[in-house]
Amino acid sequence: MQDLVQDALDNAEAEKRDMDVDMDDDEFGDPRIVIVGAGGAGNNTVNRLYNIGVDGADTVAINTDKQHLKMIEADTKILVGKSLTQGLGAGGDPKMGERATEMAQGTIKEVLGDADLVFVTAGMGGGTGTGAAPVVSKIAKEQGAIVVGMVSTPFNVERARTVKAEEGLEDLRNEADSIIVLDNNRLLDYVPNLPIGKAFSVMDQIIAETVKGISETITQPSLINLDYADMSTIMNQGGVAVMLVGETQDKNKTQEVVNDAMNHPLLDVDYRGASGGLVHITGGPDLTLKEAEGIANNITERLEASANVIWGARIQEEYKGKVRVMAIMTGVQSAQVLGPSTQKQADKSRAAVNGDDLGDSRQRAAEANESGGNRGEPAVSGGTDRGWESDGGSDPIEKNNGLDVIR
Repeated sequence: MQDLVQDALDNAEAEKRDMDVDMDDDEFGDPRIVIVGAGGAGNNTVNRLYNIGVDGADTVAINTDKQHLKMIEADTKILVGKSLTQGLGAGGDPKMGERATEMAQGTIKEVLGDADLVFVTAGMGGGTGTGAAPVVSKIAKEQGAIVVGMVSTPFNVERARTVKAEEGLEDLRNEADSIIVLDNNRLLDYVPNLPIGKAFSVMDQIIAETVKGISETITQPSLINLDYADMSTIMNQGGVAVMLVGETQDKNKTQEVVNDAMNHPLLDVDYRGASGGLVHITGGPDLTLKEAEGIANNITERLEASANVIWGARIQEEYKGKVRVMAIMTGVQSAQVLGPSTQKQADKSRAAVNGDDLGDSRQRAAEANESGGNRGEPAVSGGTDRGWESDGGSDPIEKNNGLDVIR
């Protein structure tokens, strides 16, 4: 019987290779995936993804900070809002980041094109990422893509940034199909003694590996396949999503890999109430069907009986003796989006931060619009309510605002 199982797995690998050859000639091809990094944190994630490589995905970096953008590697880089910021960043003002991105909407539409799945990654609480992520998500959604936001939230001590992050998350929830949120506060427990730059790179790596995992799950054939239609079914359920990642070499793979995923110090979030789940298992040639089904069932049992769970499994030679599971649970309660500790901090911060400060920030952004940023640039007509007019750079409005597209 064991020989039969091994033969079946070997044949599946041969069939997979044949399928790869056939797919090269497929006139329909794979779904087009675009990964957009907005602002400094989002750009860092895209840079990491570009360097580790994501099969079948294009990377795009969007920023108002020209110097930071120069250091980033991506398939396409877009500097936005030059007349508002002179390429010096949004100054921590999400409204400035929002307006700068709206001014470039024509170019962003062109770059996204006919994308089927768009990831938008950003750090919430700053200027460009917080303001740009909802704008990019809206553009992608209007063009028919499934949009998944992948964002991180600030430390509790950053009170004003926490308020901005909460407001930005609300805007992003309204535009994206689903958003996955990671809390920077968890780094304090996970890697408290790492230099700050390396600590943040850990979060970048988590986000990058998740985006890569989701992308390659639907672009690479699997033994039990997950495809773009499966992704659409789960992500279209909307709301907040949580992510689970686990890996083990333990003999009791079924239980241990699920425990590892459920107890990851950076991803330990409440997934109760989830309406849908996407579970993908990667193992070596020694992974049995019973083990794979057991892992998927172990996760499914922890969800509501009505939850729609789709699972798949892939065999890779380098995973011999170990197994990895990645799961995304969608439709969890929106109050859980920041986690209990950060949610409380956001409430306290909103009460502590002087509302006039945020109002002054918005007023300065409005004045910058009316005066062309007080830098001698022509004023751009329109406002936040109806959006900035743009046609991708061919119009004098965008030419005057110095949009740079680097391919």
